[in-house]
Amino acid sequence: MERALRFFELNTGAQIPSVALGTWQAAPGVVGDAVATAIKVGYRHIDCAQAYGNQEEIGAVLKKLFDDGVVKREDLWITSKLWCTDHDPEDVPKALDKTLKDLQLDYLDLYLIHWPVSMRRGSVGFKSENLTHPNIPNTWRAMETLYDFGKARAIGVSNFSTKKLGDLLEVARIPPAVNQVECHPSWNQSKLHAFCQSKGVHLSGYSPLGSPGTTSLKSEVLKNPILNTVAEKLGKSAAQVALRWGLQMGHSVLPKSTNEGRIKENLDVFDWSIPNDLFPKLFEIEQARLVKGSPFVHDTFGAYKTVKELWDGEL
Repeated sequence: MERALRFFELNTGAQIPSVALGTWQAAPGVVGDAVATAIKVGYRHIDCAQAYGNQEEIGAVLKKLFDDGVVKREDLWITSKLWCTDHDPEDVPKALDKTLKDLQLDYLDLYLIHWPVSMRRGSVGFKSENLTHPNIPNTWRAMETLYDFGKARAIGVSNFSTKKLGDLLEVARIPPAVNQVECHPSWNQSKLHAFCQSKGVHLSGYSPLGSPGTTSLKSEVLKNPILNTVAEKLGKSAAQVALRWGLQMGHSVLPKSTNEGRIKENLDVFDWSIPNDLFPKLFEIEQARLVKGSPFVHDTFGAYKTVKELWDGEL
């Protein structure tokens, strides 16, 4: 029997819980209930971001759960992310302080640079004219300071290609602990996976089910016939197999749901495994990236003229 894979060890020595509740596109008024449900059924990892616009509601729920003795702060892993408008080194600590205030916490377990993209301070939305040229080494030095002070117990990046992660590793005093990227059987990130493994950087997979509830991404990940054939043979749902695939690859996975039944189903991935005869079949699935990052690409503004440049050809 495969190991349960409930945690993965980061290069800081910390143990990151392998399944998180994702909170992207979880509407205000709904996200709080989803977080409370998830924690009550056993989730110990919540993935947040300033850009999701729902951290205050999540903070109120966390405080209530702590006050009611449902869970202790030290038993939870809370991740959040630095938005593109806060890349200037003097803005990084202020952004973290705002996130901590919203979440009603003293520290984060993990703080990530959300995108290798910077935008004008104070700008709202995705207008191309607000794109600026990022200076990732400078932003990273400010992140390292947050780590030094213990306000972020681990630091990392998100949406970094193999090349961008490699460039950062060359100059980092404290190497990123995590690179959080889109990852599922239909976009398995094989090149980035191998690179992260070789450098001791943990790969965390967002949209591990292909974001089926998202209007902006037309995803067929869970409808894939190969995935469904494997699921049928194992008596599991396609979603459970997609998540267990991620765990067996060594990735933490961040499924998002606000439906109580699916929140529970997505956590039922520990006491079974995809056997060796079926696992390779999942690598026969045709590959396609869902999250292109197109709003960050422009002929004139910002650092990237094409989607290919943003991902350094990993398309």
